[in-house]
Amino acid sequence: MDNQLIADVARLLIAARSVCVSTGAGMSVESGLDTFRGDDGLWSKVDVNEMATPEAFRRNTAKVWAWYRYRRQRLAQIEPHAGHRVLAEWETRVPDFTLVTQNIDGLHHRAGSQNVIELHGRLDVARCTYCDYNVQTLEDLGEDPACPVCRKRMRPGVVWFGEALPPGSIESAFVAAQRCNVFMVIGTSGVVQPAASLADTAKSFGARVVEINPNPTELSPLADICLRSGCQAALAALDAEWRKLAS
Repeated sequence: MDNQLIADVARLLIAARSVCVSTGAGMSVESGLDTFRGDDGLWSKVDVNEMATPEAFRRNTAKVWAWYRYRRQRLAQIEPHAGHRVLAEWETRVPDFTLVTQNIDGLHHRAGSQNVIELHGRLDVARCTYCDYNVQTLEDLGEDPACPVCRKRMRPGVVWFGEALPPGSIESAFVAAQRCNVFMVIGTSGVVQPAASLADTAKSFGARVVEINPNPTELSPLADICLRSGCQAALAALDAEWRKLAS
């Protein structure tokens, strides 16, 4: 990493009254979870249409639940890494700090972040397909769990392909992007919409855009500063520089 770039970003963060951070699968992979895209991503191993659509769930509920049980079991063995905890700490320093994530693992919450917008739901949540009942747990709910309230079918609490995002989530994310002074995009390919448009929105409203990713992405041309590094290393370096400059 370029020490001068680290110092430049740290100064931007210190001066900012509003910061919006957007995270993708690259943030979670450093805790040991699989990415979705790429040669070894989840979508290279299973058929999206068989595992991640409402139609697939109706067609073969047991098969879909089996896959999500496996992923939930994997998640139970995973912990937030130092980068997750850095972002939680920054939330206590910046007057207006919003964390927008495409990740469904809940690791930001487990690291201590509070103001989190989870665009694609949560893997550790199951919700009823009929009523408002939902439960947050990584326990095995069975092959085809039934709602304890209405006895209708439960489903994983994630957003599948072809479904709308949680009500108000993307709207709140765009509001945060519009008002921030610094928009930081971490560990995302920049190809999944509408989340990929947040950086462009922030830029058009005057924010400085910072990208943290070891590789160039679709969002790199928008960024004022690109830190070519893994998430943990870059966030740790930025936090150390912030503390040094603020002391």
